[in-house]
Amino acid sequence: MQNQLIFKRMNFSAPVQNSRKVINAWCSYDIANSAYNLIITSSLFPVFYQEITKKVFGSEIVNFAGFHIKNTVLYNYAVAAAYFIIILLTPLLSGIADLGGYRKLLMRFFTLFGSVSCFCLYWFTGANVEYGIILVALGVIGYAGSLVYYNSFLPIIATPDRHDKISARGFSWGYAGSMVLLIFNLITIMNYKKFGFHDEFAALKFSFLEVGVWWLAVSQIAFYFLKEYPGQFTFKTSVLSKGFKEIIKVFGKIREQASTSRFLLAFWFFSMGVQTIMLVAAQFGSAELGISGNKLIITILIIQFVGIVGAWLFGEVSTHWGNKLSLVIMLIIWIAICVWAYFITTEMQFYIIAAMVGMVMGGIQSQARSTYSKLIPTDTTDTASYFSFYDITEKFAIVIGMFGFGFIEQITKSMRNSTILLSAFFIISLVIILFSKLDHTIQKH
Repeated sequence: MQNQLIFKRMNFSAPVQNSRKVINAWCSYDIANSAYNLIITSSLFPVFYQEITKKVFGSEIVNFAGFHIKNTVLYNYAVAAAYFIIILLTPLLSGIADLGGYRKLLMRFFTLFGSVSCFCLYWFTGANVEYGIILVALGVIGYAGSLVYYNSFLPIIATPDRHDKISARGFSWGYAGSMVLLIFNLITIMNYKKFGFHDEFAALKFSFLEVGVWWLAVSQIAFYFLKEYPGQFTFKTSVLSKGFKEIIKVFGKIREQASTSRFLLAFWFFSMGVQTIMLVAAQFGSAELGISGNKLIITILIIQFVGIVGAWLFGEVSTHWGNKLSLVIMLIIWIAICVWAYFITTEMQFYIIAAMVGMVMGGIQSQARSTYSKLIPTDTTDTASYFSFYDITEKFAIVIGMFGFGFIEQITKSMRNSTILLSAFFIISLVIILFSKLDHTIQKH
């Protein structure tokens, strides 16, 4: 006789839609985890990683577990591997969440997992490159895993007509909040003696501790206010395949909706470009143009500031003229960015292109999330499974994008050639969106 372990969730209160307090609490999680995305994946840590490994090994080539590989290529491969692990984990965990109403619990777990990984980066010295790369991968798993459940709350807390503005608000808050911490980090690094540090590297490393604390502390706002539907979870061996069956079921439903399928295909292609550019922007400026660390950090701040405006602007465009037009405009801009990146040679050109990235970075992510949330059937409670499929699509895109970018750089010895690959992804996505009846489908729901 098979033993069963029953977990009952008691004292649930039904989620209230369109509550200002709950929506703001949900948006506040963007402030929490965006600090990781900005400081660890986009600005301070990549700059620190490149400089410290180059200093320790005497060149850009590092010794990783006996293999000699360029530091930026190793970093890109590590991120791709981490996202591949998330792809494998997501179906299992999302199935458990939908079955038992454990979205918030799993969101808490991945938040703790990611924040501790950030905290431990303080002890990365460059010489222990294996330690640093493993922590980079673990941080990605915590960040990406938490987003599966964070995104799945959107259809629960708000009606479809409000998804565009709420999604845009979340990204805007995330950019603004994470900028506050980054500016504080930058002030600390530039005035390290006044803050009691013996050099800039010590002050920079301390910022990794601050990110971990920030992420964990600010996320408690969302955890306090977010509610979910009650459920009962029976743990037995069949539960292990529950998530995969749910993903297959969702895939079957999506295949029956032509516009939804086309949107996800377009989303897959442009995510290869968007996510890769976000992850390698600082590396590109340093490796191809020789821009110093402080200037790169200031550039990332420009991207974040413009990103706030961009998320709001394209949220307004989609509200008044539809998601399709908003996405088409942004994809055209992304294509121009990739093509121009191949030819840039000066710092000023890099700053201008960074501002362009900021304008469409937040906009395309918020519009993609809100567009998909409208396509989810309103009568389903399996929002975690639907968003798991969405997240798997995005993570698979990141794996291919980061691996492809790193592979081309490894072969050609230049990141510029990799930008041509990214432009092809955006062009394919644009063609798919142009031939999709996207707005009509959204309005039906």
